Amino acid sequence: MRITRFTKRTLSALIIMLLVGCTFAFADDGASPFIGTWWSILPPIIAIALALITKEVYLSLFVGIAVGSLLIANFNPVGMMLNIFSPEIGMISRLADSWNVGILLFTIMLGIVGAMCYKAGGSVAYGNWAKEKIKTRKGAQLATFGLGVLIFVDDYFNCLTVGSVMRNVTDSHKISRSKLSYLVDSTAAPVVIIAPISSWAAAVAGSLESTGGYNNFELFVNSIPYNFYALLTLTFILCLVIMDFDFGLMRKHEQNAMNGDLFSSNSAVYADAEDLPYNENGKVADLLVPIIVLILSCIIGLLYTGGWKVFGGDLGFQEAFANCDASLGLVYGAFLDFVFMFIWFLTRKVMTMKEYAECLVQGFKDMVPPVLILAFAWTLSSITLTLGLREVVRVFVENQASSLAKFLPVIVCLIAMGLSFSTGTSWGTFGMLLPIVISVFPFGAGNDSLAFVGIAACLSGAVFGDHISPISDTTIMSSAGARCNHINHVSTQAPYAFVSISVSLVFFLIAGFFPVWYIITPISIATMIAVSFFLKKKFGSVSDEHEAKINTAE
Repeated sequence: MRITRFTKRTLSALIIMLLVGCTFAFADDGASPFIGTWWSILPPIIAIALALITKEVYLSLFVGIAVGSLLIANFNPVGMMLNIFSPEIGMISRLADSWNVGILLFTIMLGIVGAMCYKAGGSVAYGNWAKEKIKTRKGAQLATFGLGVLIFVDDYFNCLTVGSVMRNVTDSHKISRSKLSYLVDSTAAPVVIIAPISSWAAAVAGSLESTGGYNNFELFVNSIPYNFYALLTLTFILCLVIMDFDFGLMRKHEQNAMNGDLFSSNSAVYADAEDLPYNENGKVADLLVPIIVLILSCIIGLLYTGGWKVFGGDLGFQEAFANCDASLGLVYGAFLDFVFMFIWFLTRKVMTMKEYAECLVQGFKDMVPPVLILAFAWTLSSITLTLGLREVVRVFVENQASSLAKFLPVIVCLIAMGLSFSTGTSWGTFGMLLPIVISVFPFGAGNDSLAFVGIAACLSGAVFGDHISPISDTTIMSSAGARCNHINHVSTQAPYAFVSISVSLVFFLIAGFFPVWYIITPISIATMIAVSFFLKKKFGSVSDEHEAKINTAE
């Protein structure tokens, strides 16, 4: 691991803090004065800043965890070490959580599915087929976008599956892994957050309570037209691809890709991941059939955990989705796909029993980096919430409710952005904020639309913060699915996400005074298209620039 001078100084400062803390470590056994204050935001800020500056994700996350644990322990070094691994708030508690274990298992299982499809020759066959059918960079990116939109059931499933399926296609057209990660990440949460039938719809509906004559699902559905960040992000992706422009660090990565460096220099974490033997008799069906079965089996798993009446429960299709356990359902689905793949590949004689077993190990090894990052990120989030960040935010929002009613959608969005960015969880963010939003946006007297705007503002802010946070689970999974260096993905995606959220904030401000979706939503989309034309004119096409250089060289 490369230790930079900045990292050495940071670690030295942490050691000094520990030594100073030792002088009064056991002087006061009372509650830490840092709990329930804005100091609670310090650990994630330190971790995220270190990760972006040093590019060393694991060490940065651990430093953030250590700082948070130190604050909880009131600078008691012994207490700090206990907090880091505590079964109540530390790493053990996060790894013992059934939801988190399910997500880790599903992540590993998707890695194994990818390894099996490659070993059987399906991934290579699909890549060769796609080279013939998809002729342009634009076509490859639109195909990635389309697949992301089609897999609207769950964002975790989306992040890992789309990247795995489309890697060979985008690689063949010299599209950087950073660009692929962006396409994957930005067609995951933005799609499922506006899909009435998805694991996110279930989570949002579960965070709301029936009020104002609406049930919790109706509250979610009515907020969809105001979810500017999701709608504008999808619009912006189409504009980027069709108009063919890039800017910021992403432009540099795309230029590198066109010159043969898909990963960008010094960051090819997965560069040798697919330099493995495969069956040359593999067919396109050896990739597509297992993926289709995986999608169907995951849907079945979600419905089963939700209590669908077809499986002996007492709920209808929509209600079962709203009641599902996404973590457990996806694991069930992946396991069913394992069984199917075992039969499929052995019957097709493209894989032996020994190779099947080898893929179990290879798939696990491929997913070790994202699993480690997830474990650290969840621990940091737990430490941050233990410091009382939720309560601090709740008090702040409620104090602003009466004096800034018309500006409250923007305020809610900004708070959701900060909270999601700091904790790395959009679900945790809207789970905490939505009950507050419902209480400060009264229904009746013509205010219903403003309440829907408030719900949408919370969801938009949560998804944006999740997109730009290095400790977000979906951001981590998008990097893993595309096999892209994680910090490369974060740093290249952030400028694009800021464009979408900037336009969104303008329209949340307008919606606070004029909450009429069928007027302001089309205008917001038109505005995003206009912004895209401006960016296209300012930065131009990377493809055209590359071709011009080639022609000049000739």
